[in-house]
Amino acid sequence: MQIHSLLLGAVALAFSATAVAQQPIVIKFSHVVAADTPKGKASEFFAKRAGELTKGKVKVEVYANSTLYKDKEEMEALQLGAVQMLAPSLAKFAPLGVKEFELFDLPYMFDDYKELHAVTTGPVGKALLQKLETRGLVGLAYWDNGFKVMSANKPINVPDDYKGLKMRIQSSNVLDAQMRALGAIPQKMAFSEVYQALQTGVVDGTENPPSNLYTQKMHEVQKYVALTNHGYLGYAVITNKKFWDGLPADVKTALDAAMVEATKYANSIAKEENDKAMEEVRKSGKSEILVPTAEQKKAMKKALLKVHQQMADRIGKENIDTIYKATGFDPSKL
Repeated sequence: MQIHSLLLGAVALAFSATAVAQQPIVIKFSHVVAADTPKGKASEFFAKRAGELTKGKVKVEVYANSTLYKDKEEMEALQLGAVQMLAPSLAKFAPLGVKEFELFDLPYMFDDYKELHAVTTGPVGKALLQKLETRGLVGLAYWDNGFKVMSANKPINVPDDYKGLKMRIQSSNVLDAQMRALGAIPQKMAFSEVYQALQTGVVDGTENPPSNLYTQKMHEVQKYVALTNHGYLGYAVITNKKFWDGLPADVKTALDAAMVEATKYANSIAKEENDKAMEEVRKSGKSEILVPTAEQKKAMKKALLKVHQQMADRIGKENIDTIYKATGFDPSKL
């Protein structure tokens, strides 16, 4: 009887050990935007492909819309290992001490997605992600949001048109310098407060990718939208270094493959959604769309080039020069 009990116990333990061994690795992917945004859709896409490519060894749980952690909490949560993956905006890395990421905030650093992706997928982008490792993070990919347009209640075609306008910006030293270079008055303000501020005249205008402008209905309280495409807004997908380094090699390989697919998907839908949003703004008839001429764009670039020079000490002149080389931009030709 005792031997029988021991045998049963041994079998139970064996089954228990097998069950534990078969438990998937859980990755909590937290982000602060809605599930139906490009970032939200891309994170769900990654979760699906990660499960498929690892053959069930990994389960990615996506927590959208700040359901786990808010904007200011998520980075610390990742560093502490409370979550395993995030996709914060690139501006979030300067407070961690990696100020080089602010080069993505510089106006007119990239003329189009081709130039941008030459940097994000090339040696410069990879080198920047590697700098995160000293902060206990691993950078996996860049995901696009899109290029920004300017909006206001008066025509804004050339630098002089911005003089005296109160323009809302994200909290960024680079964006502050950008608006001042145009003679505007930068107003740092939470994104959730912008519509009301525009509606009541607390601010006169703002900058956003078209998808943000349209989904937040800012075009309804802005008479003009200028297709300046002067700046970029994007994200970096990051993970906890200790967690990542502890994963089996085959799992990491599969997750890398899933991330490559998710990045391609994220960037394609971001461009599509921005294009669609701009078309919807046009159809609404509430904002007049201003398309800059070549001369107007050149005047804007010339006025904003000083921001590159002002931020060189902060971001690193060599980093800015490397981007110039990668994109073929020659400041002397302006």
